[in-house]
Amino acid sequence: MAKRTPAEQRIELLQGTLDMMILRALTWGPQHGHGIGVWIRTSSEEALQVEHGSLYPALHRLERQEWIVAEWKLSENKQRAKYYRLTPAGKKQLAAAHSRWQQIVAVVARVMRPV
Repeated sequence: MAKRTPAEQRIELLQGTLDMMILRALTWGPQHGHGIGVWIRTSSEEALQVEHGSLYPALHRLERQEWIVAEWKLSENKQRAKYYRLTPAGKKQLAAAHSRWQQIVAVVARVMRPV
């Protein structure tokens, strides 16, 4: 059997999980988009790689839903960057999404049990 490359080993995200992971990343404090992507990648031990084409539309969607707010600041390397922060509504949404995620995991585990 051929060994799979890291790109082939990456996991596809279920719809809605990216939003949940972005909200989770922001529980540690304000972060710019690139930092959120890095946090997801390192927290998943490199299994999840969120491309900019998915990350930034998700951030804008979360802003429209008022689960996050953004402001321009200077980054660590003195570049202007948009920093995102979790709102109280975003914290509630994260709790609800986490609860649903736990239910999904439990149901899938039940279905996949050996017969």
